[in-house]
Amino acid sequence: MANLERFRKISEDFSKLADFALVYIAEAHPTDGWAIDGNPEVANHMSMEERIAAAKTMLSMEPQQCPVLVDLMEDKCQKAFAAMPERLYIVQDGVIVYKGGHGPFDYKIQEVHDWLSSYQK
Repeated sequence: MANLERFRKISEDFSKLADFALVYIAEAHPTDGWAIDGNPEVANHMSMEERIAAAKTMLSMEPQQCPVLVDLMEDKCQKAFAAMPERLYIVQDGVIVYKGGHGPFDYKIQEVHDWLSSYQK
């Protein structure tokens, strides 16, 4: 959840420079899969309704100021952007100009901050 808090802060700080969006994809650590203590208790989504409910749970814990989209059950966004379990992108004029590493270890939100800061100058 710390990553979501930092993302919210960056999206607020750079709201005049860029549009931000989150895409909620399949649960990385479901209770009926690779569960991790301390994470919200969310099972693998079996329907779109369950996925939407999980996204709402996430937002209740860490509200965001940007749109939150929910990936289809076919995981089209997750697959197209190799986003599991989390990943950051910057898209400018339809072109990917920053592609972050796979989270959690290569999820470097400071790089997004730095890119936006340098672009702002």
